[in-house]
Amino acid sequence: MDDVVIGIDASTTAVKAIAFTRDGKELFQAREAYPLSNPKPGHFEQDAEHWWTALLGALKQVTEAVGAVRVAAISIAHQRETFTLIDHAGKPLIPAILWLDERARPQVTRLSAELGREAIRDWSGKPPDPTPALYAIAWLAEHQPQALDDAAALVDVHGFFVHRLTGSLVTSAASADPLGLLDIKNCTWHPELVGAAGLRPDQLPQLVAPGAICGRLSESVARLTGLKPGTPVVAGAGDGQAMGLGMGVYGEGKSYLSLGSGVVSGCYSHGMATSDAFRTLVSPTGSGFMLETVLRSGMQLVDWIVRNTGSPSAAALEKAAVDVAAGSEGLLVMPYWAGVMSPYWDGAARGAIVGLSLDHEPKHLFRAVLEGIAFEQAIASEAMETQAGGKPAAMIAAGGGTNCALLMRIMASVLERPLSVSPVNEAAALGAAMLAASAVGWFASPETAAEAMAVPPTRHVDPVGELVSGYRARKAIYRDLYQATRDIHARLEALSKV
Repeated sequence: MDDVVIGIDASTTAVKAIAFTRDGKELFQAREAYPLSNPKPGHFEQDAEHWWTALLGALKQVTEAVGAVRVAAISIAHQRETFTLIDHAGKPLIPAILWLDERARPQVTRLSAELGREAIRDWSGKPPDPTPALYAIAWLAEHQPQALDDAAALVDVHGFFVHRLTGSLVTSAASADPLGLLDIKNCTWHPELVGAAGLRPDQLPQLVAPGAICGRLSESVARLTGLKPGTPVVAGAGDGQAMGLGMGVYGEGKSYLSLGSGVVSGCYSHGMATSDAFRTLVSPTGSGFMLETVLRSGMQLVDWIVRNTGSPSAAALEKAAVDVAAGSEGLLVMPYWAGVMSPYWDGAARGAIVGLSLDHEPKHLFRAVLEGIAFEQAIASEAMETQAGGKPAAMIAAGGGTNCALLMRIMASVLERPLSVSPVNEAAALGAAMLAASAVGWFASPETAAEAMAVPPTRHVDPVGELVSGYRARKAIYRDLYQATRDIHARLEALSKV
């Protein structure tokens, strides 16, 4: 029958495997969770065998629900920057080091000095920061050189799964790209970045374009999952790029905004552009590039306020904050509770609450946090879209933050544009499914697959006219807040290390 594709999203907390039809309809979803380890401050790890067990379990559930005969192909989206080392049999040699990990800050400083900060950014598309795996690999070269030397291969989550599923050491260029080892202009491993990490070229998987067939499901894995032997395994993309594709952002004229624990936005760029204002990534369609901004602290700040003010719930705080005037009666919040990536790439930066008075209550802080997130996003979007050729006609939002009506009104008013809300809960898995659908010939290209399978937005939020001018003036003040506090935060960090 071959009328179903399976999109996989291997996130930081779980594997989700979802069966989709040709029109993007979700038939069945399975989810298998796994633990996260934090053995030392700044160290975040997982056992890659847990990923594998979760993947097998999720695929088995989906196959039992829809029938193996219906599955035309599978494709993978996954947590980016995360990697492990494997031996020739595919066994992990170390705990996987996650994108959350910050152990390699000294290596960021060292490699930036040795190679040149701008050179690294322009080769890889990623301004130096602990998030790309490049620096954690360099940390391994210093602290666990034998493990690095003994490894048959370094693999991202996608490469690990493809090797286990098919026996082939292959990964998608749009999956490997966030590792920070690629020459993104040519979609090849960059020899100087690979050498600086302490790797040998023979330790790296073969790169293929997203939407290409990486290999076919082995007999042994078919028995474990119930899928047909020979089922195509299609090159996917990192979860951020796949999410944008699943939300229908695959060409010029659209951008996406993910309002989750962190806030991620992106837009398509036909040509390559690099800047400190954003990260440049290989497009999930294999054509062009995605420009991306990241705010580490997003809706997790709402949880922080609820916990630390003794409020009964976020909903109760939102209800109270609706009656607070725009500007939160003089409060301004810089939401860098977890440091800042674009545009400053400053790990010492921390949150700031400016303008507190005895009249302020938790409801004012709640609204000020939402406004701070919106100001930050507006400044990021302006810088990113200028490089991409102008303000896209449409911005599609997704994530838990879209359920906060107050945030959506503030965001639309600060961004000075309407927002469409995607009804898709699992956009990364849908993006992977679109690539699978293209690979098996249902559609002529990933772009046409996205056009056919994307689910149209069902809700739209317009800017509130009377808020726009006031927020524009406050945004100008907010823009100066980082520079005003930068040296203070750097001095505080230096003291903490004494």
